[in-house]
Amino acid sequence: MSYAHPEFLVETDWVAEHLNDAHVRIIESDEDPLLYAVGHIPGAVQVDWFSTLQHPLRRDFLTKETFEETLSTLGIANDTTVVFYGDKSNWFACYALWLFQYYGHENVKIMNGGRLKWEKENRPLVKEIPSYGKTAYRASEADRSIRAFRDEVLKQSNEKKPLVDVRSPKEYSGELLHMPNYPQEGATRGGHIPGAVSIPWATAVNEADSTFKTPDELRALYEGKNIKADGEVIAYCRIGERSSLTWFVLKYLLGYPNVKNYDGSWTEWGNLVDAPIEK
Repeated sequence: MSYAHPEFLVETDWVAEHLNDAHVRIIESDEDPLLYAVGHIPGAVQVDWFSTLQHPLRRDFLTKETFEETLSTLGIANDTTVVFYGDKSNWFACYALWLFQYYGHENVKIMNGGRLKWEKENRPLVKEIPSYGKTAYRASEADRSIRAFRDEVLKQSNEKKPLVDVRSPKEYSGELLHMPNYPQEGATRGGHIPGAVSIPWATAVNEADSTFKTPDELRALYEGKNIKADGEVIAYCRIGERSSLTWFVLKYLLGYPNVKNYDGSWTEWGNLVDAPIEK
């Protein structure tokens, strides 16, 4: 059995064959922004999840206009196929893809296995930073059907509809207030949103090479926790990057029609006055 939308996933072989394809732009998006300078896939450009994709003042994304300017500068046209890859099993690659979809870019793909698999296969990494001719990119209005906000999440919880907490079991239980080495993602209270089930993001990928598990394995993983395709599903973590990977799995690999990523996640919920919490 194949993935529901296999066109959103490409293998390292495919990327290697399209390195010089003018209609394809490869984007590296990592948790560690220094990795790109150490070496990246030939022709790949860097999109940093924080400095590129976040609004400089508000806790929100860059504006539609800034998004258009960013993509134009990277030489991305409206019909360019954009392939994302990165470290951490493609956490931030999925996050960047999700944001590109938020502003209406349709031709997007994830390189299965990300940076780890490319390196394991001893494929080329270069330090040369490419430059491309500027385009006149035009974004769509933000697609709120793939993004959840706190009021929707509260409604989802109150109505006992599916919520997926993709953090580690200790974060879910409330034992960990923030992940080690991530103090900026802390919250005043630990625990999880009432009714959320714990399905850590890492259970969707193979540890050896960061590739996604098979369709049957993924279906068993989510349906085993009663997360099914027939309802609206909201996924969350701490800042929305790990849950964007789960969003990608549910939406494109399993074909769930109605999935949202709550990017406010625990850094918002765990600090909200009067927000209900379970431990």
